[in-house]
Amino acid sequence: MKLPRRQFLHLAAGAAALPAASRITWAQAYPSRPVKIIVSFAAGGPTDILARLTAQWLSERLGQQFVVENRPGGGGNIGAEAVVRSAPDGYTLLMIDATPAVNATLYDKLNFDVLRDIAAIAAVAQQPQMMLVHPSVPAKTVPEFIAYAKANAGKINMASGGTGSPPHMAGELFKLTAGIDLLHVPYRGAGAAYADLLGGRVQVAFFGPVSAMEHVKSGTLRALAVTASKRWGDLPDIPTVAEFLPGYEAYSWFGVAAPKNIPTEIVLKLNQEINAALADLKIKSRIAELGASTLPGSPADFGKLIADETEKWAKVIRAANIKPE
Repeated sequence: MKLPRRQFLHLAAGAAALPAASRITWAQAYPSRPVKIIVSFAAGGPTDILARLTAQWLSERLGQQFVVENRPGGGGNIGAEAVVRSAPDGYTLLMIDATPAVNATLYDKLNFDVLRDIAAIAAVAQQPQMMLVHPSVPAKTVPEFIAYAKANAGKINMASGGTGSPPHMAGELFKLTAGIDLLHVPYRGAGAAYADLLGGRVQVAFFGPVSAMEHVKSGTLRALAVTASKRWGDLPDIPTVAEFLPGYEAYSWFGVAAPKNIPTEIVLKLNQEINAALADLKIKSRIAELGASTLPGSPADFGKLIADETEKWAKVIRAANIKPE
């Protein structure tokens, strides 16, 4: 039977609209079962804490449990790969931080590509590092430290919680920008690094402001600067590195991502809810307690951040010839 042209076009348009309508209906019903948020590190760190804060908000707002699952190991690659390999249906998410952006270049062979295989949903927060020195270091300012480091090339030890960690990368960027030679001493976690920094066995490190401030206030460590682009929140008297080395900045950042090809409607729904959380005064206060600030924006904004950070740290890793432990 031959259909009249107008009826044929009407039926064709209706058929074409079915998948889109189905996706929208699906997104409206999302989530219809519990959602996993995978964290690539052990419980207790900032990535884990922010994941649980986000999960609690989304559970209350969307009427299904968002459950945090810790999958540490492989320098953060195990958890990220688990998300990449999962179904792109919105029921497995990743609490992503700067680690995959660093690992993209740090590791020669990965089973996934952070830019190709991960869909950005929403940034949550960013946190600078604080440049700390042991009191035995005579420098009281960044320029004095640079001069001291140049006069003692290769003799100053720089601690970090591990190769490729945000403190390590902040320190490597500082070395390159200042044109100095520091010996990187990686530890298995910040606790061990702090112990040797406090004991004077290493002389400098870049760590988050919350853990650092108790030592700065007690005088057991000296803060020379923060790695933010401008003076930081509750620390207005501490200068930025950029005041002495223009263009320098280094942050830890955190957000929610998913496997590629997740429906756009689900991405937008989650992004809207996460941005609502970041506008909530209680959430903002809790994030500030972690020494971080909220980072609202669109999925495209977060995708650009991930791409820019991947490119930035690739240049540092190659220039410093950094290899994984």
